[in-house]
This record gives sequence, structure tokens and C-alpha cells, in this order.
Amino acid sequence: MPNYLEEWLDDFAAKHDFKGKGPGPLCVALVVTEHARQRGLPLDPDELVTPSGGQVLGLSKSSVQSILKRHDIEKVLAQEGGRTSRGSIKNMRAYVGFLNDFHGHGESTPQHGATDIATIEEYWIERVKDFFSGKPFRVRLDSAHGLRRLVRDLLDQAKSRQKKSTGMSYVGAVMQHLVGAKFDCVLEPGTVEHNSFSTADAPARRAGDFVLGDVAVHVTAAPGESVIERCRTNLNGGFKPVLITVPERMATAQGLATDKGLGDRIDIFEIEQFVALNLYEIGQFRAEGRRESVEDLVRRYNRIVEVVETDPSLQIEMI
Repeated sequence: MPNYLEEWLDDFAAKHDFKGKGPGPLCVALVVTEHARQRGLPLDPDELVTPSGGQVLGLSKSSVQSILKRHDIEKVLAQEGGRTSRGSIKNMRAYVGFLNDFHGHGESTPQHGATDIATIEEYWIERVKDFFSGKPFRVRLDSAHGLRRLVRDLLDQAKSRQKKSTGMSYVGAVMQHLVGAKFDCVLEPGTVEHNSFSTADAPARRAGDFVLGDVAVHVTAAPGESVIERCRTNLNGGFKPVLITVPERMATAQGLATDKGLGDRIDIFEIEQFVALNLYEIGQFRAEGRRESVEDLVRRYNRIVEVVETDPSLQIEMI
């Protein structure tokens, strides 16, 4: 790839955060590049919007995977092909602007040559490979610290990554799958249904992120009125709502529930204690048992991520 082209693409990707918002922007880049291959440049961004105006034309799992397959990549980049990614149309328009500008620059400056769509596609394929090779979170079971500290360290890593990757809720995803893994540890295999974080985070018909018997469990790092209203719907539907959040938002969640007249009807737990206490119990309060319970939690968590998510960097490595 010509150095100037890679530099311009790097500059664009950094400016518009195409490498730091999860798989959604990468899907947009691949599909729009394919439009450029088929239609030629310049592109009209208004022609790359679906008739409903809500999605990028051709942005789907099948179209993205078809492009990846040409490069011998079988892994799924995004279950919805980036369709559920916030800002997909905005990203499309920004990228079309980049391609059109580069095309015009190439025409007016012959030494740069015509736009090489295949070369540009290869750039995004390399970014996809970078995405799939992302480093996992890391945790250490330290006998000098309590198990709550282990959960806190994990969430702190997720918070740090989230600050660098606006648009992707790493904290919410880690919380959801950590709670799901904990349920897998204490219940019979197959009892718990797991969903990708993007699926669980979207409006859904399910009573909660997890439904166990008559209990609807909601997991969120940012409790607001909407989740409290979902808890009210649970109560009206015969479910017992449980809300799990981060320690610093406990007071907020309890205050919202009280304001809505549900303070004594919703069980609200902070995730550090919710997970740590079970690890002690599963390990039968023995040192070796604690290590085994933590290893089992991490193993089950990684299995959930492997099955329902496409971002391998969500996995956890014990060190």
C-alpha cells in the first residue's frame, strides 16, 4: 500500500474513531468500500441510505461476511453487520466524504494515481484482523486482597477501555456476562439464556437481561428511569425485579426506585458484592476453593463471550 494512502486512511480512522468503537464502523467501511467498487467514485451518500432512512444501504451481517470471506476470514465481525451501531449513517457520510475527496485529489494530482479500491479494502481488512487480535482483560487472584477487589479491577479495566472507545459500553458488556457466568456457576447447565450485550441493551420483549423462574434480572452500569419502569412492568406482569449495578450508582438506583414508589419492591444489589459472595460460597470458604471458583467463573464467562459476542477482547485472562 502506498505510504500516503495508508497515512490518509490512518488519519481518517483516528479522526472519526473507526478503530475504537467496536465492529460497527469497520462494517460501515467495508460495505461502503464495496459500494465504491461496484458503483465507482464519487459516491452520493444520499443513495447509500435505505428507503426508510434509518440504515446504511447493504449494511448487514451477510454482506460483511461475504467481504471477509474473500480474504479468508470466517469469524463473524458483528451479528447484525453493524446495523445496530449508533451513528452508522453518520459514519457512512464521513467515509464517503473521505473517499470522494481522495478520488478528487487523485484526479487532480496524477502522481498519486487513481483511487485503488482494492488497496483501501485491504487496509480495512487489516483493521479487522487487529480487532480480532485485541488483548483480553487480565485479572489476578491475589491472596492479599478480597474477591470484591478482583471484580473491581476487572470493571476498572473495562472503564479505562471504554474511555478510549467512545460508543462501546465495555463496562455494561463485562457486567452482563460476569453476572451470567455467575448464574451458570450456581445453576444447572442450560438454565440461563445468554444474549449479546447489544441485543440485551436494545429494547426487547424479554422481561430482563436474565429471566430465572419468576425473577427478572436487570444489569446496568447507569440505572435510569427507563430501567425502573421496566421493573414496574415486571411487577405488573408477576415478576420479581432484581437490579444489579455498580457500587457508585447504588444510591442513584435506590433513589429513583423510591421516587417511583418502588423502593421496597425492587431488590437492588451492587455487582462487586453480588459476585464475590457467591464465589466465597461456591468455594466453601476455603483458599483452594476460592481459586477454583474464580477459575470456573472466568472459564464460563469466556465461553459466553465466545458464543454470543464477536469481540474477543472482551474475554478474561487469569495471570
